[in-house]
Amino acid sequence: MLVIPGQQGKATCDGMTRRELLRVGGSALMGFSLADLFRLKAQAADDPPPTANHGPGFGRANSIILIYLQGGPSHLDLWDPKSNVPERVRSPFEHINTVLPGVHFTELLPRLARVIDKTTLIRSMSYTPIGLFNHTAAIYQMMTGYQADAVSPSGQLEPPTPRDFPNFGCNIARLRPPTQPTLPFVMMPRPLQESNDLQLRPEISSQRLGRRSRLRDQISQGMPELERAVARYDLPTYYSAALNLVLSGRARNAFDLAQEPPQTRERYGRNTFGQCLLLARRLVEAGTRVVEVNWPKVANSDNHSWDVHVGLPDRMRRQAAPMLDAGLSALIADLDDRGLLSETLVVAVGEFGRSPQRGVSTSGNSNDADGRDHWPYCYTGVVAGAGIRRGQVYGRSDNTASAPLDNPVHPRDLLATMYHSIGIDPHQIMYNHLNQPRELVQGDIVQGILA
Repeated sequence: MLVIPGQQGKATCDGMTRRELLRVGGSALMGFSLADLFRLKAQAADDPPPTANHGPGFGRANSIILIYLQGGPSHLDLWDPKSNVPERVRSPFEHINTVLPGVHFTELLPRLARVIDKTTLIRSMSYTPIGLFNHTAAIYQMMTGYQADAVSPSGQLEPPTPRDFPNFGCNIARLRPPTQPTLPFVMMPRPLQESNDLQLRPEISSQRLGRRSRLRDQISQGMPELERAVARYDLPTYYSAALNLVLSGRARNAFDLAQEPPQTRERYGRNTFGQCLLLARRLVEAGTRVVEVNWPKVANSDNHSWDVHVGLPDRMRRQAAPMLDAGLSALIADLDDRGLLSETLVVAVGEFGRSPQRGVSTSGNSNDADGRDHWPYCYTGVVAGAGIRRGQVYGRSDNTASAPLDNPVHPRDLLATMYHSIGIDPHQIMYNHLNQPRELVQGDIVQGILA
């Protein structure tokens, strides 16, 4: 079991306590074990297969890769730049052509500009928050499809409650567990976190952590003996399936990036973000249902952050944009070249965009003249793959990218479309651990992006 704990109330993964944020191997996920996952898979096999009654795109995805651009990328300075606007609105970066006629990016995304015809660009992501808008409440909404019950006046989440909703990946792992012995849901490289570094729990010393690492190595070396030892026992079916996850080696092999050619690793970018995207491709190849790659902001700093209240021109050019451009373009092209894009839904989106005018406070934060504040009323997302139309721009923003002119897409609509694409009715009723009935998400499927 691998668990990355975060500070209580600071991030979301399992959706019940939001404390343990990445669980793999033999851990419990939303209160059930690997054996339970395989039992649910067997139950799901008795459900009727998807039919055309669900509409275009239903069930086209075998896997989902969510690239979560935490911090709120500036749409005006990446993929929705505007001309003939006041200086404080205009991006400091030059505009470039893309492979789609009439569609422009800024100079920060030259590689993505060459593969954007494999995607749908949603330029009308939009929502109106309750009160001031800040990251934690917006992240919660994006990951669950619901606004949190407890939000402070500043727009931040209050401590978690038993009524909290689970992360979308946990729902998919429960309703559509993998058909092969592999990990159902992987979040990397670290949990969604707005403050505080990860640190060892007080009861775990560095020596104890070292012993765990050595134990892991010993287990890996002893796999052949373990397989022979259990072969003579008649283990219960579901326990055997869970054990097979460990014995099969599919997950272990997927995590071995050394198997990739050096040029492939260079193509994705020799950085945390790029290598996580490459690992995401390897995981979906191994049968993982959901991979969530969170933007690798350096904790307690502005390094590599999209949250550009200050220093936008330098920080975006030097840090964040080159990583995004190389990694996302490589993932889309690589999946397509391997024939995996047709069965993998790729979504790249943040919790909001940035304010049309630089140097203006919109969320109670201070901003320098070269920074932009939070802006949920209009921003951009990129979707590609299973059942998604290619080479389309869906929705339009107004002349300052302040609001959608047509086809607004709420985050919960995007989430409903993700459920739909992987073969789950987004409006079906689920019962939480308090036995409360709830829809998976109260959003509408974005039919206009589906082929």
